Amino acid sequence: MSTQRSQQQAQELSRKKAWEKEHIRYPFWFGGSASCFAACVTHPLDLAEHTQVRLQTRSGDMPKSMVGTFVHVFKHNGFLGLYSGLSASLLRQITYSTTRFGVYEELKADFTTSTSKPSFPSLIAMASTSGFLGGIAGNPADVLNVRMQHDAALPKAERRNYKNAIDGLIRMTREEGWKSLFRGVWPNSMRAVLMTASQLASYDGFKRILIESTPMEDGLTTHFTASFMAGFVATTEVEGAWG
Repeated sequence: MSTQRSQQQAQELSRKKAWEKEHIRYPFWFGGSASCFAACVTHPLDLAEHTQVRLQTRSGDMPKSMVGTFVHVFKHNGFLGLYSGLSASLLRQITYSTTRFGVYEELKADFTTSTSKPSFPSLIAMASTSGFLGGIAGNPADVLNVRMQHDAALPKAERRNYKNAIDGLIRMTREEGWKSLFRGVWPNSMRAVLMTASQLASYDGFKRILIESTPMEDGLTTHFTASFMAGFVATTEVEGAWG
């Protein structure tokens, strides 16, 4: 009798822990801070991509490979040149990623109860809304980020030489007006809608399928697999829509 009772208590405790793990609420800024750490790793790659495109536009003799572009930037600007414009990249994550991740998680938590979860179409609607808001919030930093990264590929006489993201925002507002901060805001927001819906909604959808239809549990392997599948969807959809 005591053994049966112990087994029931263990099962109840296991179910309780599983429910708490599934319904844990992270801070609003959690996604944005994680994106900032990721940006510190990927920024040199983004810089090299932008620089390579700009250099190839100017001259066909310029480096055509990623490695060649790294060497070009390092040779002309040193190691720190690979992180040119990092402050703008971080500002973009603080505004864009924090907004879209935070709003999505809040909406998802508000529409989740102990007996029901949001349907996949509802997740798409939530992700689209959060992506649209994130696109608007992050647009000034996005414009600034592109400018600061392109500076590395420009002749010294043509560079804007923003000291950092804050200096760039102040100078853009002072020299070009506040509307310059929102150039391209609507296409940028539409892209953010597609990106967020295909990333976040598909991630939750894939994770739910993996947990309910396979022996996989809610762990690191499941998260990685769902992230990989969501990344494939996001890359295919956004690249297909924007060429």
